[in-house]
Amino acid sequence: MIEKSVQFYSEGYKLQGTIYFPENYESKGKYPAIIANSGYQGVNEFYPKMFAQALTEKGYICFGFDYRGFSDSEGDPARVILEEQVADIRNALTFLRAQSEVDHERIGLIGWGMGGSNVVRAAEKEDVAAVAALNGFYNGERWLKTIHSYENWLKVLEVVYEDRIRRVTTGESKPADPFLHYPLDPPTREYVQKELASKKGFGGQTRIQFTDSILELDAEAAAENMEDTSLFVAHGKDNVLHPVEESVSLYNSASSPKRYYEINGMHNDFMYSDHPEFTALVEELHLFFEEALSYEYSK
Repeated sequence: MIEKSVQFYSEGYKLQGTIYFPENYESKGKYPAIIANSGYQGVNEFYPKMFAQALTEKGYICFGFDYRGFSDSEGDPARVILEEQVADIRNALTFLRAQSEVDHERIGLIGWGMGGSNVVRAAEKEDVAAVAALNGFYNGERWLKTIHSYENWLKVLEVVYEDRIRRVTTGESKPADPFLHYPLDPPTREYVQKELASKKGFGGQTRIQFTDSILELDAEAAAENMEDTSLFVAHGKDNVLHPVEESVSLYNSASSPKRYYEINGMHNDFMYSDHPEFTALVEELHLFFEEALSYEYSK
């Protein structure tokens, strides 16, 4: 895989990204392209690069970047607002379409975890050929209710309301632990500590407004409006961080051509480049994008 570091702007913030080219890349002609997007607290150096490594081998140009505030991208690292990440993805699309190597009519999106809802909402507003939403959740209020007891759910709503008052009276959202309202299940926490915690920019303090942005998340409504964008939905059958019902509900809501794929795993226990479940997922993604992007692959 050939890597090219790039920069682009999203609403005035300079974001850092990488264009990934196949090893046999030739400058003549235009390639189909895929933007791989991180989930919560994710960085380009990990999952986007992992997907790029696998998909460039299939002949795609891939693009990964760090959301504003993450790693070396400009922005406040404590300000994690999902609508702003959707805007970053839309601006990444604009940037990629401007690249001479890319066929701008054959661009797809991959979103992992929380990035799954981000890419669906970005695709609602952009002319994107295909979207893959992996192991995500797609209605924020519904998902938050599933991971909190009723008593804790009422406390979450109280904290969010108090923070809204704080923001309009002081101009600032209250700082918070990044997993205050996003508690990790034990297997996911173990994986995060082993594989992700050491990555630059991971696990930094956020603000309560992040929870408010989750409550406003409704990717299912966006999927209902994506009549011409092919949708691939995949989910770990044993995922307890993001229940499988979230992806089933998204799939049922979609009005566009769609495909559902069950992963034999949890949230990220299989997310290693040489894991059989990951390689199987990549093959399914390739088949999906090959058809949706009308791309004929030949080695």
